[in-house]
Amino acid sequence: MKRISLLLALVLAIGACGEGAGPDTVRLLTHDFFAVPDELLAEFATDTGIEVEIVRGGDAGIVVNQAILAAGNPVADVLFGVDTTLLSRAVDANLFEPYRSDAGDGFIDAFGTAGDSVTPIDFGDVCLNYDLGLLPDPPASLEALTAQKYRSMLVVPDPTISSPGLAFLLATIDRFGEDGPYTWRDYWADLRANDVEIVADWGTAYYGSFSATGTGIRPLVVSYASSPPAEVLFSDPPIDKATTAVIEDGCFRQIEYAGVLRGTPNEEQARRFIDFLLGVPFQETVPTSMFVFPVNPAAALPEVFIGNTSLPPNPVRLDPDVIEQNRERWLTEWIETVLR
Repeated sequence: MKRISLLLALVLAIGACGEGAGPDTVRLLTHDFFAVPDELLAEFATDTGIEVEIVRGGDAGIVVNQAILAAGNPVADVLFGVDTTLLSRAVDANLFEPYRSDAGDGFIDAFGTAGDSVTPIDFGDVCLNYDLGLLPDPPASLEALTAQKYRSMLVVPDPTISSPGLAFLLATIDRFGEDGPYTWRDYWADLRANDVEIVADWGTAYYGSFSATGTGIRPLVVSYASSPPAEVLFSDPPIDKATTAVIEDGCFRQIEYAGVLRGTPNEEQARRFIDFLLGVPFQETVPTSMFVFPVNPAAALPEVFIGNTSLPPNPVRLDPDVIEQNRERWLTEWIETVLR
């Protein structure tokens, strides 16, 4: 009940902030980690006459819940950041007006469009990252994380509110299953016994508890395969090579989507903004602004990205419908196993 009240308050606050937006404005509801260069938004405004107002609502899971609470009477025109783990929930809530952008012809079908309800914008892999300086002998697998030698080393974002946290949970469910002598619940019980730390969100984990990029002492964190190049790009003083690396076992493939919110009075403007998100100029900013991969194959990857990351060869992929059918039960069982 407390969480629902918080979400309602957020929706009302966002709606109040956005009152008065005219037909030449498109309002984007997104998570806190969305980024786009100001100059690109200025070019979009010059080319189309449409100004962009960005409304940030926290983690992706919170943002989707906000949108569901306001379904049909949206507080924005476009939602960006619904991902593989949340897609079926959003589609089942009838959040979106169908739209298939011509700007994605030839490549968007490879990522799934949920019947044209949403448009894929970027993709990445949620993976374990480790501190090269503190952990020269990292675990080679998910199974190894429960060993005594890695006790008190791992920090994980809470999967009940964090998208990467949920992705990591799904990877463990895929690996260990629900039946048999050793299930995913047994695995998490072992992680708990090995003093895994659970924090609210990815930012708290990566920039707080993780030893390489935060103020904490834990050398293992659930993050992204593309996190090491971010470290290089933003390092002060500059560095040539990341001091973190990726464990490629147990990675989960996430795709982020954008959609036109049902009920928007600015549907045409919203569609043009989605076209913009698929265009090469924006897509080429994705690697160094949000540190994920662009869906548009014409977008060139920067050298810092190529030299410090790789695509895991066998990421976990789960059907969004399977996730939707089981998510709440899995999260309830996770809470009972880890937090109680």
